[in-house]
Amino acid sequence: MMMISIITLILATIVIIVMSLASLLSKKTIIDREKSSPFECGFDPKSSSRLPFSLRFFLIAVIFLIFDVEIALLLPMIIILPISNLTTWMIVSFFFLVILLVGLYHEWNQGALNWAN
Repeated sequence: MMMISIITLILATIVIIVMSLASLLSKKTIIDREKSSPFECGFDPKSSSRLPFSLRFFLIAVIFLIFDVEIALLLPMIIILPISNLTTWMIVSFFFLVILLVGLYHEWNQGALNWAN
């Protein structure tokens, strides 16, 4: 039992040393200006930090997030179809899809989906 513990300790020490050496040897020595800047999202950190942010971009991101969450809610409905009552499943699915379509119609009427502007 003592021999197994000693071998395990030696192997763990060797693995730690090898991993540390691999990490030190594989480091990149060239410092990239873009990667070392505090902003990596396309804004130039040397200019004014109060650039106008497009509200249109924010609205499109929120719409995408909402429809993405709705897709995540639709997928389990297919999985529970075999174990649920068909009438109840149809009513709930229809109600959920109607809510989605009414929301899509509202966004379309408000012009939030007009990408050309």
